[in-house]
Amino acid sequence: MTVLEGTATVLVEHDAASRVATVTLNRPEKRNALSLALMGELIEVFREIGERRDVTVVVLAGAGPVFSAGHDLGEMTGRSVEDYRQIFDRCCELMELIQSVPQPVIARVHGIATAAGCQLAATCDLVVAEEGARFGTPGVRIGLFCSTPMVALTRVVGRKRAMQMLLTGVPVDAPTAADWGLVNEVVPADRLEARARELAEQIATASSVVTGIGKEAFYAQIDRDQHAAYDYAKTVMTMNALADDAQEGIGAFLEKRTPSWSDR
Repeated sequence: MTVLEGTATVLVEHDAASRVATVTLNRPEKRNALSLALMGELIEVFREIGERRDVTVVVLAGAGPVFSAGHDLGEMTGRSVEDYRQIFDRCCELMELIQSVPQPVIARVHGIATAAGCQLAATCDLVVAEEGARFGTPGVRIGLFCSTPMVALTRVVGRKRAMQMLLTGVPVDAPTAADWGLVNEVVPADRLEARARELAEQIATASSVVTGIGKEAFYAQIDRDQHAAYDYAKTVMTMNALADDAQEGIGAFLEKRTPSWSDR
């Protein structure tokens, strides 16, 4: 059964059978610009999803012609320092939340993902893009360097490529984004929704407690030096091995049967 939830600007579709939720930015008339209100709604949605046991994977999409054009520039003129701080605080809170929820999040990108929209895609655990999609950080061209998008972008494409995007503001196409590590897969536009769903359902066949452990461990170890990363990872694997689903999965493999997950 598919259940529709959410608000006027954030739609949530939950497929109970696959345990996949699709979260859709629903401001097509504003190119899904990340207004303060929209970011607040997304934060509430992801907080709620993070607590749910019936959702194991999330697909993040955009309604209308583009994924997201970034911050709502209508909110970026003539404001006080407190106003700007609130906007960027909320943006950073959203990005960190997406990586801290236990469910893997797949960005389904079409059209453009620019500035904070590029940051949003780069923040997600996986990205599937259609062939015509473009990714960019054009803030330098309007006098507002993409400093917060830079954090996510640098961590997925590396220093030199990130600096090229940040300093020129010139967008890169989907195949280039895939070559640089920003995108996992590029597919024809008419295959985008189906491929993102297929990928989500492949992930959802695993135990949700195990993918949650793995996602948390990935981000916890990634910036540590190698010795510290191994020291952390071996502790995680030791505790993971004690989980009911680890014992079930190992037993099922040895017995050549399909595992029956309890999500514990």
